[in-house]
Amino acid sequence: MTDHPPRLRAMFCDHLSIMRGKYLPAAKIRDDESRFARPTFSVHYDKDLLIEAPGTLCLQGIPDMALRWKGDEIRQGWEPNTKIVTGDLYAGDGSEIPMCPRLALKRAVAAWEAHGLTPKVGIELEAYAFTRADDGSLAPYDTPGGVVYGTGNFTDPRGVTTAIWNKAQEIGLPLDLITAEYDMPQYEFTLTFDTAVEHVDTVVLFRQMAREIAFDHGLILTFLPKPIPGKGGSGMHINLSFTDHNGANALANGDHGDPANLNDLAKGCIAGWMRHHKAMAGLMAPNAQSYNRLQPASLSGYWCNWGGDNRNVTVRLSAEGGKKARLEHRMADAASNPYTAVATVLQAALLGYEGKYPLQPLETGDGFTGNDASHGTAATLTEALNDLAADTALSNAVGAGLVENHLFMKRAEVEKTANLESEALRDWYIWYL
Repeated sequence: MTDHPPRLRAMFCDHLSIMRGKYLPAAKIRDDESRFARPTFSVHYDKDLLIEAPGTLCLQGIPDMALRWKGDEIRQGWEPNTKIVTGDLYAGDGSEIPMCPRLALKRAVAAWEAHGLTPKVGIELEAYAFTRADDGSLAPYDTPGGVVYGTGNFTDPRGVTTAIWNKAQEIGLPLDLITAEYDMPQYEFTLTFDTAVEHVDTVVLFRQMAREIAFDHGLILTFLPKPIPGKGGSGMHINLSFTDHNGANALANGDHGDPANLNDLAKGCIAGWMRHHKAMAGLMAPNAQSYNRLQPASLSGYWCNWGGDNRNVTVRLSAEGGKKARLEHRMADAASNPYTAVATVLQAALLGYEGKYPLQPLETGDGFTGNDASHGTAATLTEALNDLAADTALSNAVGAGLVENHLFMKRAEVEKTANLESEALRDWYIWYL
């Protein structure tokens, strides 16, 4: 049998959190680029006709954009004889494509580095698994005996999570854990802490790999925020710390996380998240299902509140202090674009830190109903988009061009899904997310 030279799968995560890309020859396994149609950013989930979305030049000849990558960013892929890479998007004149989420994250990282601080991120993803019948209908994966924190074949009779774990280890996508979540058949995947861009690259590749491996095992693995009415939602918890110029954790506040002992950096980050809470939802909870998940008493990041080791608050201070000190932001959907979500978290935190925002009191109640200082997110995607549009400070920080395109495409999404409910709404999204 003749060995074929490896191919390269070059991909990017778009405005809808869909991974798009091309298979390319071995000659591309170096610093290189490949071209795509810029109006990819005007395509919707249902592959409707191209929409005249801002920044896409859709009615100006459908021009190219270039996906560019560095050779040292190329990784081993999960398909046979295939390398994989993500990159950044540029226009024909060399300028940045304003809608590119990865570049938005790079800008956020650079803004923090100007303060001598390097953001470190660890993401937890939640997902549900379904089987698909011959008639196309979906049913939850049957996991008899599955329990929260479950492991083994009662939780996963087909061994799908084992296959995902093994492949991740084989190709160097670092996992910290896989476990069953509270509602079956739901799973949590936690990726190992790393610098922000490198970590999010790992997350988007892992998420795609996990879905493809599950599909090979006859399952649909979906990161949608609320795929089963009456059961828990699927979030993307973003854990954040910073290293200073000495390599120390700049959030360190003693041996144990103590809300009464926060330093100015931690206070500024939390204050920024509280001030921009409602607008952040427009970017981090970005589909029509999101507001079925973001509800009071749902451990989902609904309330504008923060606290110590408390899973009922949106911003949780880890009980681990010292070199493991971190803040956890719990609002984002598992289906949201991870680059955009982390950029939003970093930029809102930076606004609070640089602006010296006052910090509201920590949550003192049970967290199910909020307290006098807290308020919730919007009740619908439309309201959340309006909150985002009104918050020009956050929009400009994340990227005015990205937010303008996002608002346009998501408002179109509201119209497309207006008459869909429950399983019909889920099925409209599920093949893509």
